[in-house]
Amino acid sequence: MRIDSIDIYRVGMPLVYPFRTAFGDDDYIESILVKMTSEGMVGWGEAAPWRAPAYSPECAATAFILARDFIAPRLLRQELASGRELQDKLLCIKGNQFAKAAFDLSWWDLHARTLGKPLWQVLGGEGPVVDVGADFGVMESVDLLLKTIEAAVERGYKRVKLKYRPGWELDMVKAVRMAFPEIIFHVDCNSAYTLEDFAMLKALDGYGLAMIEQPLAGDDLIDHAELQAALHTPICLDESISSPARARKAIKVKACSWVNIKPGRVGGLTNAVEIHDLCQEAGIPCWVGGMLESAVGASHCLALATLPNIKYPSDIFPTDRFYKEDLGERPMVHSAPSQFTASDLPGVGVVPDAKRLERLTLEKAVLK
Repeated sequence: MRIDSIDIYRVGMPLVYPFRTAFGDDDYIESILVKMTSEGMVGWGEAAPWRAPAYSPECAATAFILARDFIAPRLLRQELASGRELQDKLLCIKGNQFAKAAFDLSWWDLHARTLGKPLWQVLGGEGPVVDVGADFGVMESVDLLLKTIEAAVERGYKRVKLKYRPGWELDMVKAVRMAFPEIIFHVDCNSAYTLEDFAMLKALDGYGLAMIEQPLAGDDLIDHAELQAALHTPICLDESISSPARARKAIKVKACSWVNIKPGRVGGLTNAVEIHDLCQEAGIPCWVGGMLESAVGASHCLALATLPNIKYPSDIFPTDRFYKEDLGERPMVHSAPSQFTASDLPGVGVVPDAKRLERLTLEKAVLK
């Protein structure tokens, strides 16, 4: 397909309450939306690197500049027959995976709409129904956390993920396990630790966690391999898996037992599917993470989560979990407790609401 025009938006989406992680506290999420048009057909993609370069070296403001000045000009008026062709056009641009992802996701939505098929089917998903989990940041007190977990368990969530950072560590985990001896849960460290914290991380072996997500530096594989060899608890890599090449190396050095795949972090669905396939071949199960995207980006994550090697409830959330109103025309709503069902409409099945998009846009660029 020939790309006739590209619209780029940087948006700011206010959260219902601050989201607290090892990276800091955020009260709104910034993301990049890309609309690509080909012969009257439209595809949408979204990537959310957030306001500050804390999760990764990127942030929404720099991703917008890169998208406008470097990526879009390389793709405009080009014939792109596959996601791999799009990725090849961008090889001269180093890193900047979130900025690239917004275009890759837009291409996949456009491609599926052109075929008249739901994106999850085009990707090779096994079925539209996806299990998801509950995810909780750092809270004001452990008592409040326990009440929140209890509510999630009563709603039928199959697993719980807890943010983990200095000052919110072993005592919190101990309290959760004592209160809920049977639930499946894991902790997400967001790169907050080093091997100097080995004794504390080793102590987590005593709590029957499903996994420890990204305990060490986001650019590390070797120390994770050493840590994994010393722990009974599986390590899951998130920030460290930024590309298929990084996934291949992580597998080679045995740096993890699980991989969290986020389309934004790895440069889009093209790379996400390749990482999924590499892990499946190596016998390493995966699950899908998110960056608190609107329904546009979350629907791409949902399509990815239908693939066969997704073996753990994914981080895909209903709109009202984080937002008063969704940027998408249709909000994210559970189809059953702890489940979403991917749309049967062509593409991802959702586009931004025009009025909300205009209201939330911080800056915009149009290339024709």
